[in-house]
Amino acid sequence: VEIVTIQLGSLRSRLAARRITLDVTQPAMALLAHQGFDPAFGARPLKRTIQREISDPMAVRILQGSLSDGDTVTVDVVDNCIALR
Repeated sequence: VEIVTIQLGSLRSRLAARRITLDVTQPAMALLAHQGFDPAFGARPLKRTIQREISDPMAVRILQGSLSDGDTVTVDVVDNCIALR
């Protein structure tokens, strides 16, 4: 879970430019760690998992206008899947 925190720090830094806050629940952290775990490849699969599950959907919301500067996004688990609220 610590590596997830480190990887999310990079995303949080990029979002800070737009004053967007990212809150990630403990269940979401655990699921991201599980989905992105691969001892043979280190953190690379985790980076892709975070991009696929969080970064890409947030980018779409920003482009659609449903996510604006100053908003807060909560990352949680719903039905064993990552969900953004």
